[in-house]
Amino acid sequence: MLSDPTGIIGFAAGICTSVSLLPQLFKLLKNKKSDDLSLFYLIILFLGLLLWVWYGIRRDDLPIIATNGFSLVVNGIVIVLGVRYKRSNK
Repeated sequence: MLSDPTGIIGFAAGICTSVSLLPQLFKLLKNKKSDDLSLFYLIILFLGLLLWVWYGIRRDDLPIIATNGFSLVVNGIVIVLGVRYKRSNK
């Protein structure tokens, strides 16, 4: 799979999109504030990632499953912290 250029592109693209939420997560953990966070956006993204994982499972496509699964977990954590910090800052 990783010897195939398409597989390498798939993993590289997935890694880029997977780590894109990490700066937001680190900012939430550092500041413990979520005033400028769009939970609506994150919920839609969560649903999209869930569908990508499901699609990857149906196609038996490891790059799609692994990278979107990681994104799903990070996005879920951002949502939970976002809700927690919105409530605690009121």
